[in-house]
Amino acid sequence: MLTAAICGNVFTSPTVNSILAGIRAVTGPKGCLLIVKNYTGDRLNFGLAAEQAKAEGYKVETVIVGDDCALPPPRGVAGRRGLAGTIFVHKIAGAAADAGLSLVEVAAEAKRASEMVGTVGVALSLCTLPGQVTSDRLGPGKMELGLGIHGEPGAAVIDLQPVDVVVSLVLKQILSTEAHYVPITRGSRVVLMINGLGATPLMELMIASGKAIPQLQLEHGLAVDRVYTGSFMTSLDMAGFSISVMKADYSILQRLDAPTKAPCWPVGADGNHPPTKIPVPVPPSRLHHDEPSSRPQELNEQAHILEAAIEASANAVINLRDVLNEWDSKVGDGDCGTTMFRGATTILEDMKKHYPLNDAAATVNEIGCSIGRVMGGTSGVLYDIFCKAAYAKLKEKQSSTVTPKGWVDALEAAIGAVSKYGGASAGYRTLLDALIPACGALQERLAAGDDPLTAFVLSSEAAITGAESTKNMQAQAGRSTYITGDVLSTVPDPGAMAAAAWYRAAALALQNCLQKP
Repeated sequence: MLTAAICGNVFTSPTVNSILAGIRAVTGPKGCLLIVKNYTGDRLNFGLAAEQAKAEGYKVETVIVGDDCALPPPRGVAGRRGLAGTIFVHKIAGAAADAGLSLVEVAAEAKRASEMVGTVGVALSLCTLPGQVTSDRLGPGKMELGLGIHGEPGAAVIDLQPVDVVVSLVLKQILSTEAHYVPITRGSRVVLMINGLGATPLMELMIASGKAIPQLQLEHGLAVDRVYTGSFMTSLDMAGFSISVMKADYSILQRLDAPTKAPCWPVGADGNHPPTKIPVPVPPSRLHHDEPSSRPQELNEQAHILEAAIEASANAVINLRDVLNEWDSKVGDGDCGTTMFRGATTILEDMKKHYPLNDAAATVNEIGCSIGRVMGGTSGVLYDIFCKAAYAKLKEKQSSTVTPKGWVDALEAAIGAVSKYGGASAGYRTLLDALIPACGALQERLAAGDDPLTAFVLSSEAAITGAESTKNMQAQAGRSTYITGDVLSTVPDPGAMAAAAWYRAAALALQNCLQKP
């Protein structure tokens, strides 16, 4: 199956650096296939790591898996989520690679497999994030259909139903002839997976399996060739299960039946299974790296102002951790505040050690490095892209001192890069709904002749207004696209509010520094 798996923090995509380390550790002359579940943060982080690996000379292909059948298409730029059907793609790709196929051929088989499978999940309880109180989104006697593996809300909350009714609802959704999620029709051969979500005993999973097989055969007219029952892709301590149905043919069955020593695959090869974690030395980057930066012993005037702005911005985000998590538990996976907190605290620590504050452009680049190293997830890679784009624009001036016009141009370039790689724009209910109005207001006030400080402070008010307006927007990017409008209208977008907070804090810190007697 897989040669390596790259882990991020809980419910957060791994960082680009972690993914790149994994690629370097296991990639041989034939190359590397990345199998990525369709979540924005995973696509961005794995995509950026793939590009960096290619620049180092590695052969890399990527297959995105989106097997979710719970929500009607289209889902904005987010698309269908990756769920437990990805396990089938892992097995088929691994067997194809073991059979000696080329990287391009393995990727083609994996992509074809991803288009043949559909999945819907059912939860009887929500998962508990470490150190947090379990969400009360599900009341007593309720169950949720179509939720994601990160605990994000699904298609509907309904009264508890008998297992045969639940299985019937799920199968009808996956095999819907109207939505046509999978190319399965009466007479098709299929394989079935009943996947536990973390706290469901195998006995109960077997009951669900026993209900699903006759329904597939008798109600849907399908030949069930293989059945896999167990906990393959879990969601911490969530009680529930998901059902995956995949169209099968001889080649797919051949790959699924191929011997494997993967420890948890139910039909493994003869012999001892290896441990799930094998220490592997990680080769260094093939690219040249500059010497690490260091904090100057003496700071110039601009450096003191920059330090104050960074410190104020980071503390603003730190103070918002709990409220951001609360908002995100309703419209995402509940960790926005924790993720932003991790980045902000690291920025403060790194600034004391090695930010070259006398060089504004280099400092912006170091902020991106701090974020990219620890944050992970969609926010981490987007802010990394944001800082890298701003740095590139500032570096064009070839001066350690930046003019107000230079900062505006850098902000505009950073917003453009985030929009390009993240796929979002104004009105998509993302952090850009705070930053785009701020940038527009800043440009407008400077053009009207306002002094830069006044323009900056006024633009920060536009950022707050823009972030708060996300309550009235239907999400078109990120995990919030899976949430209904009536839920979205209860809270602003957490990412937009975080962006507005750090931007506003920076403006006020600048005002405080420059207006001191």
